[in-house]
Amino acid sequence: MDTNTVTQAAQLISTAALAKLGAGLAVGLGTLGSGVGIGVIFGKSIESAARQPEALPLVQRLMFTGFALVEAQALYALLITFILLAAK
Repeated sequence: MDTNTVTQAAQLISTAALAKLGAGLAVGLGTLGSGVGIGVIFGKSIESAARQPEALPLVQRLMFTGFALVEAQALYALLITFILLAAK
């Protein structure tokens, strides 16, 4: 491949296009990880409550704490997406 061709191709890609690509990746991967984490948290808490019903108040408190921390990841990904879309 000719270096001149590579240089011309690199000049065609604008920073706005790369910012939009990065924004899509940020929100996509951020919410994917968050969704998997929330699924694991709620699945394990249901399993734990089924094994020891008397520990349900403790399990629920820990479940909602973990849910809030994992959901913050999705909100941070959305924030990064908005920052990237606002960049020009």
